[in-house]
Amino acid sequence: MTTIADVARAAGVSTATVSRALSNPDAVSEPRRSQVLQAAKALGYTPNYAAQSLRTTRSQRIILTVPDISNPFFSAVIRGAEEAALAARYSLLIGDTHHDSEREEYYAAMLTRREADGMIFLGHRLAPTMVALVAKQGEKAPIVNGCEFEPGLNVSSVHIANAVAAAEAMQHLYDLGHQRIGVITGPLLSPISRDRLSGVQGAAAGQRLWDEVLVRTGDFSVDSGEALTHELMAEAAAPTAIFCFSDEMAIGAIAALRERGLDCPRDVSVVGFDDIRYARAFHPALTTISQPKETIGRKAVEMLLAILSKKAEGLASITLPHELVVRESTAPPPAR
Repeated sequence: MTTIADVARAAGVSTATVSRALSNPDAVSEPRRSQVLQAAKALGYTPNYAAQSLRTTRSQRIILTVPDISNPFFSAVIRGAEEAALAARYSLLIGDTHHDSEREEYYAAMLTRREADGMIFLGHRLAPTMVALVAKQGEKAPIVNGCEFEPGLNVSSVHIANAVAAAEAMQHLYDLGHQRIGVITGPLLSPISRDRLSGVQGAAAGQRLWDEVLVRTGDFSVDSGEALTHELMAEAAAPTAIFCFSDEMAIGAIAALRERGLDCPRDVSVVGFDDIRYARAFHPALTTISQPKETIGRKAVEMLLAILSKKAEGLASITLPHELVVRESTAPPPAR
């Protein structure tokens, strides 16, 4: 078996230089690093990361928990996180919590058992073990939140400006001429649902049309979008447009409209949120708010690695850009 000493002899450098070139490339000059990498490749040398983790007391693992792994939005975030973790020679452990507090606590406890070096959670709350860790370590706690933004959690986070994005979606409908609009939120325990609803309220108030907004609370799923759209369309004065706080609910909304013999967007316009991979291919192609999903995952890992390497300067809150993507599911309201 080829050893680090063999690589050092072949490259004409010390074993310490080989170690730095492989584990901390920035600490070695480009020519020297290239020299080491060429020698390692020629000899077929593979670093023993298991032994390395024993020496450093690092597991080289990151836990990432999601509320619902079947949601295409989260799968895109995970993809970005996985790429960033692998680039830093970390493994990503995925935990699907199902919004269940016991599952959240189970994964959080892995940190105290040192089965992972840090955690990224894509939900809106801290498990008790994480609360205790943040209380003890403060900004040094290896915990990062992705997607949500709740300052009271006292952890670093990466997200978009949800209130601003929701206001833009509503303004798009107002610009088309819609006045009576149905809104299907996510669970209002979630900061992103509350922020988006705040954006809806602000846009409606600016048009003096808040009394014309019909709000229903969903759970981000296709089924809830479908069921609540039936409720909205059963109103004596039904909306001419529906804004859903997720693309899955928007897809459910369009399905409900079809079941009622209505056409989208001729009879009712629909706007979603997230721009999941199905949004463009769905019929009609979905107007939605596009989030930089993979970038959220990548940035969350980078923030966590900065904490682990003690390079982070206090808590960080990164707001990434979003985009209103106008497609075929929105149009002016039908003539009365």
